Amino acid sequence: MGGMIDWGTAVQTGARLVRPGPQVSAEEAKDVVRELRELSAVAQEHVREFTGMNVLPDPQPATIVDRPGWIKANVDGFRVVLEPLVDKLSQRKTATGPVGIAVDLVGARVTGMQMGAILAYMASRVLGQYELFLPPDPSGRASTGRLTLVAPNIVQTERELGVDTRDFRLWVCLHEETHRAQFTGVPWLRGYVQDQMTRFLLASDIGPSELLDRIKDAAEAVADAVRGGESTLIDAIQSPEQRVILDRLTAVMTLVEGHGDFVMDAVGPGVVPTVEQIRSKFNGRRGGGSKLDKTIRRLLGIEIKMKQYAEGSRFVRRVHAEVGMAGFNRVWDSPETLPTIAEIADPQAWITRVVRPSLPGEVLELEKPNGTES
Repeated sequence: MGGMIDWGTAVQTGARLVRPGPQVSAEEAKDVVRELRELSAVAQEHVREFTGMNVLPDPQPATIVDRPGWIKANVDGFRVVLEPLVDKLSQRKTATGPVGIAVDLVGARVTGMQMGAILAYMASRVLGQYELFLPPDPSGRASTGRLTLVAPNIVQTERELGVDTRDFRLWVCLHEETHRAQFTGVPWLRGYVQDQMTRFLLASDIGPSELLDRIKDAAEAVADAVRGGESTLIDAIQSPEQRVILDRLTAVMTLVEGHGDFVMDAVGPGVVPTVEQIRSKFNGRRGGGSKLDKTIRRLLGIEIKMKQYAEGSRFVRRVHAEVGMAGFNRVWDSPETLPTIAEIADPQAWITRVVRPSLPGEVLELEKPNGTES
């Protein structure tokens, strides 16, 4: 397990395979960067006001990257999460000797190349992200996370969709700024997600024979996806214990993605005048792509992510309509108030468990349904 993934290979492979972005002049590129930085600050204000979340304004504007920059940032993030685990796992390792080590080295290179290929694929699609896991800054302080926007992908998407560029850029910023609000305004959330990820990875301690079974399952998942089936690699490589943890992770990620989607649309026409046109064109694009594109997305579990956005925003919308923003914000009280996977599908069950016990019915009826209460 020594060098489970050769990160250098991952970055090099990714940078080599990634497609170049759309053609823009140097002048245009400068304008895009300037406007995205500006709009990330504008979005921050709107998100704070609309969500009623307790967020300190972040003096840092968004970090604007190109595709290779996005790949590098993600590899840095993976290292922060995975390296401590690799150490833990390698302490458990029994098979040593020169053969074991040679296999490890080859395995590490291959995994680095696979990781690079996946990142190259993703790098031309991601519009922006809130990076949770960053290497500590040079002073050794753990950094709090960083909002990153991938300029070439934003430009390419707005051109393909033929939408108003300022509106589209602000709309993307609203989604990402909502993530910044979640992870900086809810003190326990980041630690919770990291803890679940760690547990998930540590729960995969399996012996050689089980490993062979998993590899067979993974190969079948690939074949199945090519045939148009539903399996994903994520399913193939799990132990039962991991499934339980993955359900918790999926629930929290569905919530934060859905909340981001809800906010970017609900902040509304006053802020993004063409929001409805953008949303309908954008949704058309989310479902699109070639057969190969769809296969890769399904394999990587990105199809699941598309469903998550939809289910997550439906949950947030229903809860918000029923108990207002203050009621919805109870979701951030503690890990116990997060919705389960079942509750995301049944928002009423979450309301009954978390919101109703503490509030008599009459008070709820008086709450403003449009969520203006802070």
